[in-house]
Amino acid sequence: MSIVQSTEFRIESARTSGPELTLTSAAAARLAALSAQQGRRLMLRVAVDGGGCSGFQYRFELVEAAEADDLRIETDGRAALVDPVSLPFLVGSAVDFVDDLSGAQFVVRNPNAASSCGCGVSFSI
Repeated sequence: MSIVQSTEFRIESARTSGPELTLTSAAAARLAALSAQQGRRLMLRVAVDGGGCSGFQYRFELVEAAEADDLRIETDGRAALVDPVSLPFLVGSAVDFVDDLSGAQFVVRNPNAASSCGCGVSFSI
């Protein structure tokens, strides 16, 4: 597992020359709140699966343990995990948490997405 800590909300991996993925402070705060509610330390697993109305879809899962090959992104002491298969689809993205009129949810702001559906969960490249 690669562990990368970020106080500027950007990471750089030894595997690439640029930023791979960021976890915003809003997402880290939500993870802290969920951990407190559950009484256990949770991490957010972010994955990309085939499917959805645009070809690919994001999958979010709260987990307690990382897999051996996960990339771990930390912000404010909270972590997001990404598997090596999903990582190429997420390079340059930011994992955020929004709470607005459309609901409260984790979202991915992905510069690689050519289009996305209205719900923001499905995208194409």
